[in-house]
Amino acid sequence: MSPYAWLWVAIVAAGVVSWLTKATGHLVPERWLEHPRVHRIASYLTVALLFALFAVQAFTSGRDLAFDARVAAVAVAAILLWRRAPFIVVVVAAAGVAAGARALGWG
Repeated sequence: MSPYAWLWVAIVAAGVVSWLTKATGHLVPERWLEHPRVHRIASYLTVALLFALFAVQAFTSGRDLAFDARVAAVAVAAILLWRRAPFIVVVVAAAGVAAGARALGWG
């Protein structure tokens, strides 16, 4: 098989696995899902997945760790969020820091 054919096999397989995962969720007994521990784990899992997505986008470039202007922007955003600044201020400040760091040749 050609590489393109294998790509389509992988895409279809991923779709089937995704559908099976979703279908399996409907087979779980409802009383299991109403348990407080399941709710707590589900809320933590959501935060963990979002943080993982954030970390990959903020601290990697290709297959390598990247400590560039994005790190400075994330640090500024974290400080401003901690100080409870309005979200638009956080976004503009982080973008400004990233632009400034890149203008100075960092990243």
